Amino acid sequence: MDLARWQRLSPLLDALLELPADQRAEHLQVLRCEDPQLAAELERLLLLEADDAEFLNTPVMQLPAGVVPGARFGPYRLERVLGEGGMGQVWLAARADGLYERKVALKLLRSGLVDSSLRQRFDREREILARFAHPFIARLLDAGVDQGGQPYLALEYVDGESITSWCQARQLDIAARLDLFRQICDAVSHAHANLIVHRDLKPSNILVTPDGHVRLLDFGIAKLLDVDPLPVEQTRTGVRAFTLHYAAPEQIRGEPVTTMTDVYSLGVVLYELLTGSKPYRLKRQTDAEWEEAILDGAPLKPSQAAQLADPLLVRPYTPRRLAKVLLGDLDNIILKALAKRPNQRYVSAEALSQDLLSFLRGRPVLARGESMGYRVRKYVQRHRWSMAAGTTILLVLMTALGVVAWQAQRALHEASRAQAMQRFIAELFQDAGSSPNTPIDLRSLLDMGILRGEHSLARQPQARAELYGVVAQLRLSLGDYREADALLQRQANLLAQLPDAPFSLRMEAVTLRGNVQRQLGNPGLCVAQMQRLELQVDTEQSRLSQQVSAYYTQLGRCLREVGQTDAAKRLFMRALDLRRKQNDETGLAETTLDLATLQADGGSPAEALHTIASGLMRLRQKAGDHHPEAIDMLRSMCSLERNMDAVDDAVRDCKQSLKLAQELHGPNHRTAIDANRQLAALYVDLGRFNEAETIFLDTTAWMTTRLDVNHPDMARAYNSLAIVAWERGDLARAMRFQQQAVDAWRKSGNDGLIAAGLFNLAMIQHDAGHDRDALAAAHESANLRARQFGANHELVGDSDRLTGEIQVALGQTVLARSVLETAVQLTRAGYGPEHSHTRRAEVSLARLLASQGQPNALEQLDRLGQLHSNGLEQRKAVWLARAYAAQLRCQQQPQLSRVTLDAVLADMQLAVPEGGAVPREIQAIRNTCGKPVKAATAPATARSAPRHASPS
Repeated sequence: MDLARWQRLSPLLDALLELPADQRAEHLQVLRCEDPQLAAELERLLLLEADDAEFLNTPVMQLPAGVVPGARFGPYRLERVLGEGGMGQVWLAARADGLYERKVALKLLRSGLVDSSLRQRFDREREILARFAHPFIARLLDAGVDQGGQPYLALEYVDGESITSWCQARQLDIAARLDLFRQICDAVSHAHANLIVHRDLKPSNILVTPDGHVRLLDFGIAKLLDVDPLPVEQTRTGVRAFTLHYAAPEQIRGEPVTTMTDVYSLGVVLYELLTGSKPYRLKRQTDAEWEEAILDGAPLKPSQAAQLADPLLVRPYTPRRLAKVLLGDLDNIILKALAKRPNQRYVSAEALSQDLLSFLRGRPVLARGESMGYRVRKYVQRHRWSMAAGTTILLVLMTALGVVAWQAQRALHEASRAQAMQRFIAELFQDAGSSPNTPIDLRSLLDMGILRGEHSLARQPQARAELYGVVAQLRLSLGDYREADALLQRQANLLAQLPDAPFSLRMEAVTLRGNVQRQLGNPGLCVAQMQRLELQVDTEQSRLSQQVSAYYTQLGRCLREVGQTDAAKRLFMRALDLRRKQNDETGLAETTLDLATLQADGGSPAEALHTIASGLMRLRQKAGDHHPEAIDMLRSMCSLERNMDAVDDAVRDCKQSLKLAQELHGPNHRTAIDANRQLAALYVDLGRFNEAETIFLDTTAWMTTRLDVNHPDMARAYNSLAIVAWERGDLARAMRFQQQAVDAWRKSGNDGLIAAGLFNLAMIQHDAGHDRDALAAAHESANLRARQFGANHELVGDSDRLTGEIQVALGQTVLARSVLETAVQLTRAGYGPEHSHTRRAEVSLARLLASQGQPNALEQLDRLGQLHSNGLEQRKAVWLARAYAAQLRCQQQPQLSRVTLDAVLADMQLAVPEGGAVPREIQAIRNTCGKPVKAATAPATARSAPRHASPS
């Protein structure tokens, strides 16, 4: 069938398909009188459609033969089909002429869609579209016609998902979706500025790359406004060069297109992006009904469509909640973009984007008109802060803002001076709030600063962006992470409108945003945001070395937290090299600590401890004893010493870090809170449970008011409270807190924290007699640690030891023996033969073997009970060995065994007067010693009380 004949048949066939079966015969009879041949063809197509519902989905025009993988078109060789549409196919192709290597998306047009002047028109499009230089547009690279007359377009190949699929798969909220959509508007606006209308905007032409960047595709059918117009598209009676569902009314009518045609298509894309559906509800999905709806139908309000939406398509919202978010401003914005008449829509894609930005910032939108009540309501919503501050402090703030404004006007391109002024203001406010005896409400001061800046810097957007960064940095130092994040989002939105803003400002802004996201427990989002600038940052090392080293450090920390240790180390080494050249002692200490953390994560705690100690000595020599960076270095030394059984040294360094934090920042600063919590964990190891629990409750209350309930640091608080409850024997409370910790860590996606939490949960469940649940948790902990650190890591040995003890309690002694033997090997190789973890594994294995009557096993328990012990954790292993040996002798020598157990209990009473899990277990052995018991493979009255895991 030729093209002209199909153009005649298509609208008639659509009309007949919409009629009931009895009315079709009537219409066909009328057609037979006018054109018998046409009526016969229509009747034949209706019969084919009745036999096969997919018949009409088969294209009537095909690509020429030979379009197969390996075929050549111009200089390109086809590899595989990427997609197919009404105009042709898109193939992944590679350059095959040997000039250079490159993958492209090669679009092959159907021959029926082109005219005799195709080559000249493609050359003209290639020259004009080459003007594009926009990060959100996939460029047209080449165009031509091969020797066989086949037209093709070579476009930049983009490996990504359509924007709707991307947002649904990641359950993005409205603000994040609007941020992505505004990137699309930016790209379309760039095209319009180059006198090009896209004419086929749809989700499949808008991809999001794995790093979160939008790419607008397929400008191959774009209308060129500065040249002779292309032939008008056929509509109801022809083959369209656009997608019907996203077409504007003027495209359906065959009228000339303008930039506002793209605005309509953007409105449809935005509608689908936010509601998961298209604007029109049709009874029958035919082209005729779609055309009628686009021309004359009223689109359903997005808020109403949301209430009818599939809940799976609108996550993370429920349909009702989404409808509430869309009601009002977003309803009006989308419906204005979808207006039937072009002059009633937004005048440009940029105007649409600006209205969406106004919505995100809580400002009035153009789509709602200019009513006074609406504008007043918006103003009140934006300014809910307290208006109280001292006159003296206000004068200081006004002076600082004046300096920022002057700096923005007089030195717009002098980035170093602008950043120096920001640091000056930050230090000024930090000094003002550092003394606990000075009656200053710093948070009110910061709120007033933002309010004042919005007014005084209204015409100076760059100065306002700098102010947001300064105040966000102060908020971060106060532990106000959510408030800092909100300010930095406003700063990012403002910088997006300032293409001439200094790159140093953009780099500092993204570094600060990365820090906030990491503190909020979102290291993956930190990496995604920061890596967008990495290539540009690399080129600025010599000019902006201080800002670049800070950027490398922050990105390295986020990469470390998502498990990309090699990439993190490379960035830390770059930062270290830059800071050495700058003689930046503070930065050197900071990077030294980061590298030591990687050493510790890699299984070299002694090396890490030496690295930090050397760095701390250098810092004190160069900068004195009261440098803020010393706080984190002392805390890291405390953590490493604790893991190496040097508890006394750990207490010393933890106390030093807490004292320094309180002196420099005050007792309610986040740094002091973290140092105090770390010291409390040591108190748990020492059996000082009352002191530890008091600190944990105080620090948990502080964090609850500032952090999300599932933040990793909140999980650490739950974990700490669970361990105290377990040591005291309140097992129900301990399991409840520990389950909260595990659930929160699972949301963070950090395998190390999840494994530590599961280890502690299994330990508590084992103590409570829930051994089957405990075994599942211990297995998962071991598997996570093996995946993260390798199957031969000492932490895997700890999990294996706990798994073996649980298997003994379940009577699985054959499996338990094998697992405990592995635990002894791994802990001895990783921690060393004298470490408490190694001794605990040896005690558990010797106990099992002795209970099975293995030769020399009981003597091995006796030897372990006589070993020299340097610290409390090693003494606990000795006490358990002596208690287990006495337990095995209770039936034959009850009196002597009870004397031994009483001596152990007396020894423990002196060392840990508040008791704990180990004394509680040994007391249980003493209570049952000499009493008749049922035969068992291992003593049933005692459960090993392993040392808990301590997430840092």
